Amino acid sequence: MSDSDLTLGDHITHKQLIKAVANGFTPIVEVESQDGIYTVRLHHANGVATLSDAQGHTLTFMGTGEIRDLMGETGLTHGVLTWADQCGDEMIGVPGHAMTPDEMLTYGTRIAFS
Repeated sequence: MSDSDLTLGDHITHKQLIKAVANGFTPIVEVESQDGIYTVRLHHANGVATLSDAQGHTLTFMGTGEIRDLMGETGLTHGVLTWADQCGDEMIGVPGHAMTPDEMLTYGTRIAFS
């Protein structure tokens, strides 16, 4: 893979991901649940890329089955399921703090794509 191919922006298409993985790209795959809608983010040495369509719009999914199949086609075998939920409950006065991206990956649920 040339140096220009290794430069990833904020978005990556499924086709670009397949090519990158075939050339040694090994990201941490995050599948984020946002009230039943899922997005895929790929964490790598130079940042984070969101799985998107050819126009750069973030792909969304209504379940994890399609994500499992898409990621399986790339050769990636596992990822981390995270949630973008509230961190406290203001109705009963429970304080909270938003989790950092690192905490979300550390405490997320491990999932398989095969």
